[in-house]
Amino acid sequence: MSQIENTQRHIEVTAADLPLHCPTPAMMLWNAHPRVFLPIEKTGTALCPYCGTEYTLKGGAKAGH
Repeated sequence: MSQIENTQRHIEVTAADLPLHCPTPAMMLWNAHPRVFLPIEKTGTALCPYCGTEYTLKGGAKAGH
């Protein structure tokens, strides 16, 4: 993942990005919220409760196993 601004609201991640947490290492941390781990492996999608960013697992839920 390249560095992204925290204003991006939809991010596609891969199995290499797991375990998933928001903010991600690629996000600018100066305006970030506390780190929260997001369970994406079972459904293939996750929503951050702090900033509302939606994450999609590339390849769907099977990619997380």
